[in-house]
Order: sequence, then structure tokens, then C-alpha cells
Amino acid sequence: MQSKHRNHPSSKTSVEDEIAHLRGLALGGLRARWQSIFQRSAPPHLPRHLLIAIVAYRIQADRFGDLDQETRRVLDQKSANELGSTMAARLEAFDRKRTDLTPGTVLVREWDQKSHRVMVLVNGFAWNGRSYDSLTKIAFAITGTKWNGPRFFGLRGKPAKPMARP
Repeated sequence: MQSKHRNHPSSKTSVEDEIAHLRGLALGGLRARWQSIFQRSAPPHLPRHLLIAIVAYRIQADRFGDLDQETRRVLDQKSANELGSTMAARLEAFDRKRTDLTPGTVLVREWDQKSHRVMVLVNGFAWNGRSYDSLTKIAFAITGTKWNGPRFFGLRGKPAKPMARP
């Protein structure tokens, strides 16, 4: 199979060695490797781990062969069918999994130069010797302002950045 992607090392270098080498590259090196493989610049928003994954996939596909047209068609059709409510439900379930906390888990958040430790209980949370039924109530008790509790503790959305009060 002749590859349309060029500039990959000789087949004497194992795929495992090439991928291991990718992991050792700095971001600039990964972007240069992307450029040599895809003949265009890497999208600027892609983080390092995705650059590694995509370049590693391309190296393997070039060496061992890519997906055939029928498989691509099935995957494209499958993803098109999952759009809409099914995809929304999957994303919601994924978000719930990320925020479901096991009792005994300790959440730590720094606020106003003080570290706050919250323990997850079977039916709520413990902070400062008291139990609460939500992280939002604890976040309010810590800051004195309204916060989304899971977001304040870095469980969803952008991780909360410590903010000092004047």
C-alpha cells in the first residue's frame, strides 16, 4: 500500500520507537513532526497529548494501513446517527461520571491563602466539622458569594483558579 503521507522515518525504525520518541518531544518538536507528516501546520488549539495521539495514529496507519473505505463509511454513518439527543444524553452521563464522588474522597481547594479540605460522605459532604448536603453550600460558606460547588472544587468546567480577596 502506497501512503500519501510522506517524510516518515525508514521502516527500519520500529513504530514503538517512533511513538516513544514522540512522547519525548517538546511541543515545538511535535508541531514540526505534524508539519512533516500532514504538510500543514498543526491546529494551534490542540494540546500536547492530542498531538501525540494523532501523529502516533498517522505513523501506525502509514506503516500498517489505514481504515478501509467501508469501515470509514460505517463509522461516519454511526456518528451521524448519534447526533442530537443521543449524543446529548451520552455527554450528560459522562459529566455525571466525572462528578460522581466516592465516599471518603477528599477535595482540596485553596481560597484566600487557606487550604480547605472537604470529605465526601455517603449522603453529603463534611467541612470544618459540619455536614452539608451540597458542595455549593460549602463554596458559599468558604467565599461568602454564590458559586457552583462542583465548579468551585474543579469537578466540572474550567478548573477554579484560586482568587484572593482584597
